[in-house]
Amino acid sequence: MSIETTRTTIRRALFATLGIVSVGLAIVGVFVPGMPTTVFAITASYLFARSSPGLDGWLQHHRWLGPPLRRFKATGGMPAKAKALALMSMWTGIGISVYTLSAISMAGQIVTMVLGVAGTATILFAVRTTAARQSLILS
Repeated sequence: MSIETTRTTIRRALFATLGIVSVGLAIVGVFVPGMPTTVFAITASYLFARSSPGLDGWLQHHRWLGPPLRRFKATGGMPAKAKALALMSMWTGIGISVYTLSAISMAGQIVTMVLGVAGTATILFAVRTTAARQSLILS
């Protein structure tokens, strides 16, 4: 076994492991307001595509994660309604977190708000807005 083969095997295992962690976080995001789902699903898809075609295929056809992932892959963005819902749920979670952290740490509140602003900027400016019709067709 050559060094190059060993590196490739280790890299694939690392990517597959990180992909599984990303899927776990995406599934948690389905149930927890303010936690992103699609971002972790996209990350998992990227990692699986580079490590395990079988896991990538499973993710593409997953009951909960597959539709938004396929929609994002086909359109390269999110419909405006989905963006609005993502921002509302994210800021609800941030508000609850900031309130909860008020008794514990001002630094934690500031970090939470900064991350919320960064997430908002990403959704608004880095993620393309697509037509709602495209998202309905791909569902």
